[in-house]
Amino acid sequence: MSIEEKLMSQKKPAFPVNEKLNNYLVEHSRAIKIPVFYDDLLRFQGSVVVYDKYDEDTLWVRAYYDEHERKEIDLSLKKIYTILHSNGNEDTIPYLNVDAVDYCTFGNSKPFRIKIRNVLNDNYIYFYVKKTDASRVYGLELEHILSPDHLNFLVYKNTLIEEHITGIPGDVFIKDMLPNCTEPEKAQIAKEFVKFNERCMIRLLGDMRSYNYVIVPTHDFDHVVYKIRAIDFDQQSFEGKLKVYNLQFFKENRKMVEMVGNKLLPTSIEQYKVEERSIMAKRMISSYDRISDLIDCMKNDSISYDKNIERLKKEVFTFTNDIAFKKCKNMGEILETILVFVKRNYLDISTY
Repeated sequence: MSIEEKLMSQKKPAFPVNEKLNNYLVEHSRAIKIPVFYDDLLRFQGSVVVYDKYDEDTLWVRAYYDEHERKEIDLSLKKIYTILHSNGNEDTIPYLNVDAVDYCTFGNSKPFRIKIRNVLNDNYIYFYVKKTDASRVYGLELEHILSPDHLNFLVYKNTLIEEHITGIPGDVFIKDMLPNCTEPEKAQIAKEFVKFNERCMIRLLGDMRSYNYVIVPTHDFDHVVYKIRAIDFDQQSFEGKLKVYNLQFFKENRKMVEMVGNKLLPTSIEQYKVEERSIMAKRMISSYDRISDLIDCMKNDSISYDKNIERLKKEVFTFTNDIAFKKCKNMGEILETILVFVKRNYLDISTY
């Protein structure tokens, strides 16, 4: 058995969105009625394999529907696009085309990927239709509040709509692009990897193997700046092993971890960790009411197993020596205690 199989000890179930979380989503305009459900898209009549430019199987299939259903599904997907990216104004619908409905055969969520194209200029955009899972909802909302990037998503009953996060898949980048990066670029990527790892650990986002995050290059004057963003959020606050929330323990990230060791001194690594903790603490202050409401939902929810909760609180206590972790009764309380610990230790309250 591999290290990863030992870390990810069991398949995570999908947890329902309870009334308290749903009320939170309504308050923050996340829960909006949409015209099509995940189960509606499952009624495709046939499919073909989607290959990449190297003729390799992408593990996605392109779904096809009966003609009488296709028109209704296409219109519903266009309406979802207008709700997700504007105020739901349907005046633009005649200029939209559903180019593809792809279904993923890999992973837990089995999402649909929708490609919408503007026929006037051929610009296109993707979004995803998934089954609702409270873990994923918490993960998306925590990312929205605590990371440098905001996220757009909608929840309605058993269906979750997520916007597409652009970037180069981490596994593709590590294999095809990282070897060609300059030495200064590798040092900058190493810095971002340290900061990204710290964010994931603090907010308990697990299973960040290389295909669960993307690398986002941005041109800035005479050089390229690289950022790292998570794209999979269903392992939010579920596993009991602290290592699951640490990117360095997955073999898919080995080259990135080696690069950090080669490019950064231990003092620099610690500096970047402190910087990330401090800026996350500032985000907690600026979004205090929202993060408090979300954590309150988590504390009144069941999104993991008792054995995972018991193990994680013990491992985090060993890591921090903070006795407060021993009193935690659920994943929401563990996360709250971590955030309080970070805010207390890495934010200069006198400046606020």
